[in-house]
Amino acid sequence: MKKLTAISIKKASDGKLGDGGGLELRKKGDAGRWVWRYSITGRRREMGLGTYPEVSLGEARKIRDKWALLLAQGKDPISERQADQDAIRREFEKNDPTLEALTSDVLNARKASLKGDGKAGRWISPLERHVFPKIGHKAISTIHQSDIRTALAPIWKSKHPTATKAINRLRIVFRQGKLMGYDCDPFTIDAAKHMLGDVIHNADPIPATPWQDIPDLYARLENTGQVAQCLRFMILTLVRASGCRGATYDEFNDGIWTVPAVRMKGRPGKVSDFRVPLTDQTQQLVDHQRALGGTYLFSAQRGRPVSDNSLSKHMREIGEAGRPHGFRTSFRTWVQDTDACSWEVSETVLAHTIGNKVERSYARSDLLERRRIVMQKWADFVTGASSNVVKIHG
Repeated sequence: MKKLTAISIKKASDGKLGDGGGLELRKKGDAGRWVWRYSITGRRREMGLGTYPEVSLGEARKIRDKWALLLAQGKDPISERQADQDAIRREFEKNDPTLEALTSDVLNARKASLKGDGKAGRWISPLERHVFPKIGHKAISTIHQSDIRTALAPIWKSKHPTATKAINRLRIVFRQGKLMGYDCDPFTIDAAKHMLGDVIHNADPIPATPWQDIPDLYARLENTGQVAQCLRFMILTLVRASGCRGATYDEFNDGIWTVPAVRMKGRPGKVSDFRVPLTDQTQQLVDHQRALGGTYLFSAQRGRPVSDNSLSKHMREIGEAGRPHGFRTSFRTWVQDTDACSWEVSETVLAHTIGNKVERSYARSDLLERRRIVMQKWADFVTGASSNVVKIHG
């Protein structure tokens, strides 16, 4: 093969121009790309050596010869180059990590204070979805408030709660990064928020079934599977979906269901186990489910607990506008309209915090027996019970 020259390259038409030894210029117009073709362990590989004319013919040959020397030693040039680049990147990131890398470090450091190590509340998901695809690769020292604004502007008004979560998480990352000695300033986030502008956001309350319609809904959930049984259980116990979906049989003893703190709303260390008095109807439902076996009270496929999405999906499928979490609103409104119990008792039924820290330090009762009375009234209303006979179906 005839070797290339600077003149022959200029005169050549577009296409692949071989120089021998696997070196090839793929020319297009006055520009091109240098490629070195080689074989290792029976595989053909192509390694880019730079662009022409930025890399001259002579420089391309020198680069090819450098990597050919490694190939002669039985090493794969592409893998070796990637390893070198990774080492350089890691060394660089020690002093100036990317936004995504720093966020990962901050999350790992905060996991102990986050529910489910940050997965339950999806701490990082607003950043993964809306920020990292645009600026996650940027070194933390290079991120300007305009970068944050550009990343969040598309959702600042249309998905303001999500955007607010994202910017709050970024403020934590920048604050922690500064404490770690990196070149970043939390003011960057405050400036970006100012640039994004004010938003008047009226949060829509979670749709709730009117309390007058709860008995009809409860009846419609009869005999329609595990998801429907879980919804019935939520109506009777008024515990959030996360608590109900993961219920296991060993949590039920002597007419009480003890919901572990890990499934209660709140930060680890700030919440405790929550006792729920079982009404007659709830106990019958639990006994029925226990007879079916398994680990969880309400099992889906492969013995897993029913999913959160399946609960809302079932409500939509039966034409119910309310959402599962709205059962708690239904109960609270029922109490208001019927004077079924005191405000203090109804708030405790819903596991809401009552009073300030000092008041709670003295008032330590969980009002279990008083809650048992009103929850039995609620269960009787929900089931339309005129006797102790309640139908339970799988």
